[in-house]
Amino acid sequence: MAQLSFLGAIQQVTGSSYLLQTQSGGSILVDCGMRQGRRDDERGNGAPFPFDPTTLHAVVLSHAHLDHSGLLPRLAAEGFRGPVHCTEATAELLELMLLDSANIQEKDAEWENKWRQRIGKPSVKPLYTREETERMLELREPHGYESAFEAAPGVEVTFLDAGHILGSAIVQLDITENGATRRLVFSGDLGNAETPLMNPPAVLSRADVLLMESTYGDRDHRNSEETLEELAQILDQANHDGGNVLMPSFSIGRTQDLIYHLGALYQQGRLPQQVVFLDSPMAIRANDIYRRFLHQLDLPELAGLGSQAQSRVEQWLPILQATPSPEESMAINRIKRGAIIIAGSGMCTGGRIVHHFKHNLWRKECHLVIAGFQAQGTLGRAIVDGASHVKLLHQRIAVKAQVHTLGGFSAHAGQSQLLTWADGFKDRPALYLVHGEHDKMLALQQALQQRLAWSAQIPEPGQRITL
Repeated sequence: MAQLSFLGAIQQVTGSSYLLQTQSGGSILVDCGMRQGRRDDERGNGAPFPFDPTTLHAVVLSHAHLDHSGLLPRLAAEGFRGPVHCTEATAELLELMLLDSANIQEKDAEWENKWRQRIGKPSVKPLYTREETERMLELREPHGYESAFEAAPGVEVTFLDAGHILGSAIVQLDITENGATRRLVFSGDLGNAETPLMNPPAVLSRADVLLMESTYGDRDHRNSEETLEELAQILDQANHDGGNVLMPSFSIGRTQDLIYHLGALYQQGRLPQQVVFLDSPMAIRANDIYRRFLHQLDLPELAGLGSQAQSRVEQWLPILQATPSPEESMAINRIKRGAIIIAGSGMCTGGRIVHHFKHNLWRKECHLVIAGFQAQGTLGRAIVDGASHVKLLHQRIAVKAQVHTLGGFSAHAGQSQLLTWADGFKDRPALYLVHGEHDKMLALQQALQQRLAWSAQIPEPGQRITL
């Protein structure tokens, strides 16, 4: 019988990874994610894989976010040579994400080694290099939604739209052994049905084993209209206070949603700021990919704004200004009021948003809008939890800006949406909760039992089950 090992995103949100091994010797890794957040978790990114990468037939990737894809270059560097199966849009976004990640790994190692050299410590190597990443990217094998393919002997895989970000997929694996077929479904990251750009997650009805994410397993998101109204009020208050608005954002998914929402307010004449800066080279390039895949998005409001994708976006939010170069980014810091600044990283662990914090976070007239999940151990989580001071860029900065959290803009399904999606499985497969902090999993486990009379299990790291 086939066996499934729970390797990552177990009782935590990041590091998604699951190993499927069949009776005939097939071996498939579902996701190969990077751990993010706590320093100890991130150190685990360099630990040996709990399997031999050379024995894998394939990797099946749910989507491009680093917590699902970020260790692929390491996997290839250690001998994996099989295909990396993903959707067509994910294949393009993956190049963007991983080359940027490789650049960060190399720069981090360079800075670390300068410090180590001064105190006589041995040098360190980057987690992976750009060259290793480029070799890994040659292994990509894109597929369309709902188009079955064989990932290993006896294992047929189908991607279905997860509605999370462009290209995100629910992964369905049909495993045939001894004349019988069993179905394993991995939800991937399920989208919030109220997200403006994405289609609702595909509804499935049959599985034998189901792995379901639980990022927001403890609560529902606010209604999107209420959240948009709250954002409008924040922007009005920021305009009255005479400061800037900072929006840390993930380059893929969240940034595009924020641009849409700000455009909606602009179209209604309710955006008082003079300029919206998109200060993220990765997000700027991601926007280009989104434009090429507009046919996969749900955009009725933009349909009548011109025939070309570029013109539709420019007409939707004309005050959007992209700042790809470092010089353009630094120039933003001369602006003291009337600007909305969207920059990475989404959890405030690095990137250009940290530099904008240095110039704005200590100013009480400024506003900080947190519109995405902040993992434990991140700078963003510390601010959300009420830190009065934070350390960034080797300085201690006071947090005096007004901090707002807007859960309604989440790209993840909330508790009720997770329950509704799961209820589509009429045969009640064996259910395992993954990709969530332990308290969120417990809350979802209880809700599943109370509302659907369905007992879900919370696996332990490294646990192996027989399908």
